[in-house]
Amino acid sequence: MVEKQKVIMDCDPGHDDAFALMLAIQHLDVLGITTIGGNCSLENVTANALKILEVIERPDIGVYPGHSRPLSSELVTAPQFHGESGMDGPVLPEPKIKAQNTHAVDFIVETLKSTDDVIIIPTAPLTNIAAALNRAPEIASRIKEICLMGGSVTFGNWTPAAEFNIFVDPEAAYRVFNSGVPIKMAGVNFTRQCAITETHRDRIMMIPTKTAKFAAELIDFFMNASKEAAYLSVATLHDACAAAWVINSELVTSVPMRIDIELKGEYTRGMTVCDYRHLRCEDPEIDLSNHPTMKFRGRNPNAEGALRLDFTGFMGLLYETLRNYP
Repeated sequence: MVEKQKVIMDCDPGHDDAFALMLAIQHLDVLGITTIGGNCSLENVTANALKILEVIERPDIGVYPGHSRPLSSELVTAPQFHGESGMDGPVLPEPKIKAQNTHAVDFIVETLKSTDDVIIIPTAPLTNIAAALNRAPEIASRIKEICLMGGSVTFGNWTPAAEFNIFVDPEAAYRVFNSGVPIKMAGVNFTRQCAITETHRDRIMMIPTKTAKFAAELIDFFMNASKEAAYLSVATLHDACAAAWVINSELVTSVPMRIDIELKGEYTRGMTVCDYRHLRCEDPEIDLSNHPTMKFRGRNPNAEGALRLDFTGFMGLLYETLRNYP
């Protein structure tokens, strides 16, 4: 039996965070879930994480509340997409299991010091991760990699230039991207390919598990909210892409690139400035198989930027996961 990859999930559930957790918990060794104010308040996203664990019957996984706001600014939330609770749609009771008393940053630092080969999967603003690196810089060499949902190789979603998770706390993102830790970035240029339609939702509803029913209800709300807020006809499972990348790297086409965080621009604060000039092409999302890379023109890469998703393979993974829950 292949040993599962050890991971820490850092999240702000969130409809798409819920799918990231459902995938990760079945296919990876989730050492703990840390929460951060992002899609909604810290209190709400922590309660949502606990509710997800109860739905999938995994109360053994600890939930560790972290920072309630960014390092140096006020919290921005997204109720237009996720509702007032942060995970509107499914009607769930208040969770019986409780969050841990240990702060998320303490849990991250202590776990990394005591456990080898841990991957961190952040699907939220990077405040907790940056705070952990600030508190104990030596943990950078202990992190196997950070596979995050955030940023974009091309354009943003919260502003024309910036994706939501990076926009909420760009100072934290700057700290993480300059930490020396191997980074994989699942940005919105990539995650928007994970577009769930009504046909996909209907197939999920046919899976006879309570987790599949929960997933379908999440999709219903998220799809309707996306139609009203952004004129989208799909539910985009952004955060699930980061978990899927760790579960099966063959689902993702990516290239090394230099990624910097814009902190000062009037119109570009929170932008992930991606240098992919080493590709022999103008469009970073073309078929790379016939376009060999050339020498880097700028600074050396500090990350892998995701470009293409095997969506059919992703959906197969998701259907399998929902079938295998109780």
